[in-house]
Amino acid sequence: MSKFKEIEDYRKFTSKAELHKSINSLIGIIHGIRSDDITNKEEIAELIHWCNLHRRLAKKAPFNEIIPLIDQALLDNKLEEEEIEDIMWLCNNIVNDNDFNSYYDIITSSIQQLHGILHGIMADNVLNDMEIEQLSNWIDDHDFLRGTYPFDEIHSLLVSVKQDGIINEDEKNLLKAFFANFIDTRISHNIHEFDIKSLQSQYSISGICAVNPEIIFENKVFSFTGASHRATRNEIARIIQEMGGIFNDNVTKSTNYLIVGGNGNPCWAFACYGRKVEKAIELRKKGTPIVIVHENDFWDEVVI
Repeated sequence: MSKFKEIEDYRKFTSKAELHKSINSLIGIIHGIRSDDITNKEEIAELIHWCNLHRRLAKKAPFNEIIPLIDQALLDNKLEEEEIEDIMWLCNNIVNDNDFNSYYDIITSSIQQLHGILHGIMADNVLNDMEIEQLSNWIDDHDFLRGTYPFDEIHSLLVSVKQDGIINEDEKNLLKAFFANFIDTRISHNIHEFDIKSLQSQYSISGICAVNPEIIFENKVFSFTGASHRATRNEIARIIQEMGGIFNDNVTKSTNYLIVGGNGNPCWAFACYGRKVEKAIELRKKGTPIVIVHENDFWDEVVI
């Protein structure tokens, strides 16, 4: 490796942004790895890989504490619960430090940890029922992330696949295909881009509505797409305005809610398709908190 490359790699992990992301990702990865109460060799390899990516910084804080602790824990190629607790305790102390915590807000930190959790549960390329349940519990405990990408999308998918009480292989593959969007294969030992692309070619998701979203009308901007089973677009625009909202037929950065017409289809999870939904999703990816709402939820909030 050239000296220039070493310097660039060094800078990558010593900037505040990358340092913050690295520690939050580690917290998430460990959370994901431990979610089914079994740590296998593939998951341990993924954790070792995280250490190796940062090993040239092993004399710099906070890596000078984290890497030796993980190395010591993995000497026997096992990861006991007490060892996990020690690593998580140290990581949480780091991210809760005032200097560290002042750089990013809780939303950014939590989303970074969510990406890490998806990385952790996918580390062995297997997604089981217990991991799905633990992820659902984490989502429920982080309800303050509503409206933030990809929280709503993951929440909606989990509710959808769990609603009949049975999660079949197709549903697991659907989840894996979507989760893979948030895993950087360049920093993964076991998760490979070719495998992800192959899976995603079979299972694709064009858009997902939020689950039981909170809808505020006063001074909020609404857009509509599709066909409604209850009213025309002009009638919907009038109702929004009467409720104190603003109707704009185009989806822009100022849009707060995109209502998706169900046209008699009660299935909210996979009913979101079309150009406006694609535009809303792209804006959400860039940090614009647009909430995609199925019209059933819209009508539940309307006072006529």
